[in-house]
Parts: sequence; C-alpha cells; structure tokens
Amino acid sequence: MCGIVGIYNHQEAATLAYLSLYALQHRGQEGCGIVTFDGENNYWEKDKGLVPDVFADKSKLDFLKGNYALGHNRYSTHGDKSRKNIQPLVFNYKDSKLSIVHNGNLVNLEKIKKELEDKGTIFQTTSDTEYFIHLFAHARGDSFEEKALAAIKQVRGAFSIIMMYNEKMLVARDCHGIRPLCMGKIDEGYIFSSETCAMDLIGADYLREIEPGEMLILENGSLKSLQFDKPEPKHCIFEYVYFSRPDSIIFGQSVDKSRRKFGKILAMESPVADADIVFSVPDSSNTTAIGFSQRSEARYEIGLIRNHYIGRSFIHPSQNMRDMAVKLKFNTIDGVIKDKKIVIVDDSIVRGTTLKKLVKLVKKAGPREIHIRIGSPPVKYPCYYGMDFPSQEELIANQKTLAEIREHLKVDSIEYLSVQGLLDAVDKPDCQYCTACFTGDYIEKIQ
Repeated sequence: MCGIVGIYNHQEAATLAYLSLYALQHRGQEGCGIVTFDGENNYWEKDKGLVPDVFADKSKLDFLKGNYALGHNRYSTHGDKSRKNIQPLVFNYKDSKLSIVHNGNLVNLEKIKKELEDKGTIFQTTSDTEYFIHLFAHARGDSFEEKALAAIKQVRGAFSIIMMYNEKMLVARDCHGIRPLCMGKIDEGYIFSSETCAMDLIGADYLREIEPGEMLILENGSLKSLQFDKPEPKHCIFEYVYFSRPDSIIFGQSVDKSRRKFGKILAMESPVADADIVFSVPDSSNTTAIGFSQRSEARYEIGLIRNHYIGRSFIHPSQNMRDMAVKLKFNTIDGVIKDKKIVIVDDSIVRGTTLKKLVKLVKKAGPREIHIRIGSPPVKYPCYYGMDFPSQEELIANQKTLAEIREHLKVDSIEYLSVQGLLDAVDKPDCQYCTACFTGDYIEKIQ
C-alpha cells in the first residue's frame, strides 16, 4: 500500500519530497527513501524506519541536491523486508541515471522472471518494482519513452509508478487505476503523489488524477500525456475504508465524505435499538462513527483514546508486533462507558486480533452491552493488488460465521455494512470499483 511522491522542477525538491512522505506516512512504516537528481548525479538516502527518524539528521536532506526528486514509504507485499528492497530503486543505465518508485502489486511475475532470467538478468532485490527496470533495459526502442512504454505494457496488476531518467520524469498508472495517484502544481514545478494530503501540506494546487492507463512524460518543463492502454477503472474501494487519510481526495471523491456515508448507511441497515452512545476505534473509523450517530438515536462520544505515537497495528509486519501495539495503542474513558449500552464502530475486521483485545479492554470499563458495527463488508478473500492479507487462513470472516465471530469477540451483537451499502456510498458507478477482498470477484489473479 506504499506511498509515493515525485517532485519535478523545484529548487526545494528534496524538502518537498520529505514533507510529502511525512504526510503519507500512514501508507507505509517499514522504511522510506528519497532520491534526487541535480543535472549530473543522483543522490539518495533510504533506511528502515519512519520518515522523521530516517531523516532526523538535517545533513541527510542537505545532501540531496537537485530540482528533481522521488520519494517512497515502504509497506511490503512482495519481497522481503530487508533494506535492499527499500525504494526508490536507483540504477545506472548507459551512462544515465534511472530511478523508480512503485505502489501496487504485479500479478504476472513468474512469467516475466523466467523470461528475464533466460536473458541473463541478475536481480538485486526481491521487490517486484525491479522488474520494471529490467524490462526497460531489455525493451526495444530509441527513446526513454519508447522503452518505458514497452516495459509497462508487459506487466499486469496494480501499479502507480514514477520513474526519473536524468531530468526526465515518467508517471504511469495501470489501466484499472487500482491504486490512487494524483498530480498537482507548485510554483513552476509539479508534484505527483498517492494522495492529495501531501499536496495540502506543501501548498501545492491539486490538478487531477492520473487517469487509468495514462502515461505522462515531463521534459524541459513540458508535459505530454499518452493513453497507453484502454481505461477500465477498478479502483480499490478498501482505500476509502481504511488506507487513505480522511482529508484526501482519491478517485475523485473525498475520503471523509465516503466514510460518513458508510456510517449512515450502516446505521440504517443494522440499527442498535436504545443504544446510549456510539464511538469509534480511532482513527480511521472516526468519521464512519459520526455518520452512524447521525442516523441513530445514540449520541456520539469519545470512548477510546489512541496513543498517536504508536503506528497502525494492521500494517506492522509481524504478529508479535501487532499484539504489542494493541496493548500500547488504546485506553478507555471509563466514565463515558460505564453502565452504558454502547456501539463500537470500526472500519473493518481483517484478522480480528486488534478488536478482540480491544473488546476485552472496553469490558473492564463496565458497559451494560457491547454492540459492534463494521463500516465495510466482511473481508473474506486475499488481495493480489497490494494489501497485506494474502491467505484466506488469516481472514476471520473467511474462517468463521457471523455468529462465531460474535462469540469469538464475546459481544452482544456484530453486524457489517453490506457490499451494496458500501457501493452506494461512493460516487462512481459500482462497476468502477474492485471489491475482490469482499466478494472474490477478481480483476485477475496471480499468474
């Protein structure tokens, strides 16, 4: 689910990339990096850890010279979690400097890997992002654009990518537009980022999304657009449910607005009679809980306090880390909860680890009844396009019935938003969203 950013033609490129990554930190916490180009050389810094930790020493930003920059926050779905897989990936190619950042997951890797290895390719990482570079190097074509286009046409799956080739920058998105990618203007330059919240932070003007199947080439201050594939939108609807920040606009719609609608529809589909209060599991379900309360007699309260110095437990890489994070992450406001019939609104249940421990914590505050309402349908199927729940055995809704989940959590009731309710809350036609993790209706599977 990584966060990517590209800064084109700005004298503060490295600083703008750093600030943008800071705004996109929620999209990946395993590592981050920035590469810049000053007209002659590439400069890069990357390491495991959060953005402010990796760039805690100001000299690291000062080292990143040039008016062109790429940045990346890593959330691994393909390849191991070692430092070598942290992006941007940087290469020398025919006396030129080539670098790339990628958000998404490719599905035809085995076929491509065999073809490349038959040609003598040696892989430096285990990241699927490297495949773009080797395909580029072997592609026919006289120009950067021709070779890049030939490479991109060979991959399938989810990809929002930004490549930098000396002073040139290429931006492309798969024909389904599965992962978000948008464009903005800042002074005489451009910014490309996974979400608009990065543009808000640096004062850039949001222009538009990169269209599905579109490629942009930026060179000598000019911008050229090419539609390299027929657009067949299948935007990841889970971006609205969990991953994107509520202050962002993705796929042409406000995330906050979508989540409020999730809550309103959920309250109408699965009301809780005579409930006293409703509160969220902070932070991604905050506005969903507000929406629920607006269609319910229960008043909205703050029942849980989150420690914001603890990262998102869902995207921590190991189960042990997830368990520890739950213990550190939340505390209850006992006076709000005691003797009340409460509704807890969460955005989703994946493994069920966090919510089970959270219910146990809430029970210590003495509520009369606990009712769980989930602002998305049950997650039953693995995702092949960039979310880290690849096996059905990890998904509680795939392994248990609704009654079994209620018993597992030890609550009075639990209900989910319906698939149709989810789709009714977003602006585009239903057919333009991928709901595979809920329905098993895949665009295409791993080949």
